[in-house]
Amino acid sequence: MRWDSMTKFLVMTFAIILGFTFYAKPVAFSIRQGLDLQGGTHVVMQAVDTPDAKVDNDAVERVVQIIERRINGLGLTEPTIQRQGKDRIIVDLPGVKDPDSAIAMLGKTALLEFKDVTGKTVLTGKDLKNSKAHVGQNSQAVVGLEFNEEGAKKFAALTAQNIGKPISILLDGNVLTSPVVQEVITGGNAQISGSRNVEEAEHLAILLRSGSLPVKVEVMETRTVGPTLGQDSKDMSVKAFGIGTISVFVFMLLFYRMSGLVADIALLLYIMLVLLAMKYLNATLTLPGIAGIILSIGMAVDANVLIFERFKEEIRKGKTLRSAMEAGFSKAFTTIFDSNITTIMAAVVLFYLGTGPIKGFAITLALGVILSMFSAIFVTRELLRFLIGSNLIKNPAFFGCAAPKEVRK
Repeated sequence: MRWDSMTKFLVMTFAIILGFTFYAKPVAFSIRQGLDLQGGTHVVMQAVDTPDAKVDNDAVERVVQIIERRINGLGLTEPTIQRQGKDRIIVDLPGVKDPDSAIAMLGKTALLEFKDVTGKTVLTGKDLKNSKAHVGQNSQAVVGLEFNEEGAKKFAALTAQNIGKPISILLDGNVLTSPVVQEVITGGNAQISGSRNVEEAEHLAILLRSGSLPVKVEVMETRTVGPTLGQDSKDMSVKAFGIGTISVFVFMLLFYRMSGLVADIALLLYIMLVLLAMKYLNATLTLPGIAGIILSIGMAVDANVLIFERFKEEIRKGKTLRSAMEAGFSKAFTTIFDSNITTIMAAVVLFYLGTGPIKGFAITLALGVILSMFSAIFVTRELLRFLIGSNLIKNPAFFGCAAPKEVRK
């Protein structure tokens, strides 16, 4: 027995098994999860034409940016915002506690106006520099406004011309407050009262900071997945993944024996690589995504099946284990490469034409296929080279091959 080859085989094997044992689960649970796994709210919004504003590509892009700023202001963990078609926007809000208020805030136009006693609009939200919620006098929640340089001049002129008169502050045409001007305000600051609590004031401040939507937006669909249902989906996915993987392992061992054992070891590395890639690419794991991973595991094993069948054919021709193994990999490479390229092409089409869960499936499928080629062609090959090179096992039957009547020396 050649100990150098055997040592390399054992080192690679134990490194892969130990890495999978200690790191697979922590890495898997650190990947960002979709709503179908962790629960949350799915919202479909549509931009619509109004007499004042027409929907175009630029308007929808600005809506996406403003909604993103509003969601970030709410402090939600890892929301997903994506455009669908020419006028629809899909928003996923994971773990949101009050979906109704969040959805209502997302769809508000949030047009802020300051009007004088005649009803003339003097300032709008475009004149704002910042807005923050805080507790004012008498423990009342208020929204503090800070105007930009131009807005400060307009506000000073507005208060100077309306001393002793009320000015109205409106949001989307609704009067928030109508304070009476007592003196000229030149500091470029104002405040809005009337909020019932600090949370309501903070939501208003976020709306004003984010800016008004350029077109009207309507909520077309909402779907809420509870945390219990999400956990059930997660548990079932883990169970299905485990059953599928173990079934593949057993199949490979029964039909290909030592070759199957080597393929199973390479498959453990493949699973780790997929999980690490998803984590560092910041991909979102969904139920269709898990299906894509399980499918790619089957495709990774399919590559090994093609290789091992070629291996067996070469053994039946009378070749030695080493030469038969090398010939098997060489002759199966073109078939494996072509089949995987066509699958990647299909995944690319799904990614660019699909939305939401379909994109997740496409990403995990393409990623899995690429990594499966690496594990099946390179990792399995090296492990088999070391195992066969060690001369520990010389009987082809242990590799699932029927020994020929005469073995070429």
